[in-house]
Amino acid sequence: MRLRAAAGRLSSRERKPREGAPRLSRAYDAPLSLAEAPKEAAVVVGQPTASRAALGKALGALNKLTGGAFLVSAADLFDSTSVSGANAGFAAGFFHSRRRPTSRLIPIGGICEDAMGGVMAGVSSYGAHVGVTSSYSAFIAALEHVPARLHAIGQAASGRPAQTWIMVNAHAGPMTGEDGPTHADPQALQLLQGNFPPGALVTLTPWEPAEVWPLLVAGLRARPAVLAPFVTRPAVVVPARAALGLPPAAEAAKGVYAWRREAGAPAVVLQGCAVATVFARDVLPRLDRERLRLNVVYVASAELFDALPEAERSVIFPEALAARAIGLSDFTLPTLHRWVRSDEGLRRSLHPFAKGHFLGSGDWERVVKEAGLDGDSIFEAVRAWLRQA
Repeated sequence: MRLRAAAGRLSSRERKPREGAPRLSRAYDAPLSLAEAPKEAAVVVGQPTASRAALGKALGALNKLTGGAFLVSAADLFDSTSVSGANAGFAAGFFHSRRRPTSRLIPIGGICEDAMGGVMAGVSSYGAHVGVTSSYSAFIAALEHVPARLHAIGQAASGRPAQTWIMVNAHAGPMTGEDGPTHADPQALQLLQGNFPPGALVTLTPWEPAEVWPLLVAGLRARPAVLAPFVTRPAVVVPARAALGLPPAAEAAKGVYAWRREAGAPAVVLQGCAVATVFARDVLPRLDRERLRLNVVYVASAELFDALPEAERSVIFPEALAARAIGLSDFTLPTLHRWVRSDEGLRRSLHPFAKGHFLGSGDWERVVKEAGLDGDSIFEAVRAWLRQA
């Protein structure tokens, strides 16, 4: 009775959006190109850029398009995780209803990921905004798991297209480097991927900054309750993809795409910025020089791949290829189970825990070398797999 009475009083006020209010519908209705990012979100080939910075710029471009429909919070890490870029062109400083009503940065209790998740899930549920939360993936995937699950349940129960909340898993994986095993965590993806009903949560794992824009747009178009991009701390050189013989970055929007196709050859599946950066820089040229025949496949989003028609999936990554694949991942071995379908392939796969311990701290190149994910180690693992398979 009291709820009905309160709803009646609210309705009687006949509230209307203020002039210049955000219009979230533009993020879905505008003819956004996957192949060409707007200038605000563009990255430059050859220039060192962090994927977290590319994500901040992409959110900023969407905020400009929608008039500020993306509200952002971070665990005392607005600049560190680069989500402050979402506020580009809006009032500097944190949102205040009177002093800075146009700021898109929402302070929520300092380092308090679970509070952020609850607030931004609620903000997203109203349908006028997309709430964005950001922190180290080591913390946010675990601490926002409960609000993510409850938000997904609520959106499923509504019977309408889901209102998306974005959970930014920043400083993901071994490239975090200097903060050691407590912060450079490979486990976060496993907490989210495969742990929700199909379509309820979408993870994004771009390997280089140019993939961030097409993946973000494709992820929003999929209308999940939770969209979880994984982005990394250090800047890496934006690759000249054509010179490396790689397809355009927009191919990442399919979720899985091929770097190399060789009929009848075994496969290597890549997942994560660190292993893909090392592979493209240090391994791929050696494979090409030695003319070693190999299928190379990158996983940019398991869930976007799952959303493709079965016929298209079977062309991009046929089951027979999975039976002859090994994996190289920034994350834990179970995240490769989908792509590597033999016990021997899993045994030969490389990942941060492959040597049976948490990794140490230091420059990211040193950390991946400790894991056996450096160029020489990867090349030898791949060459051994080619001999065996």
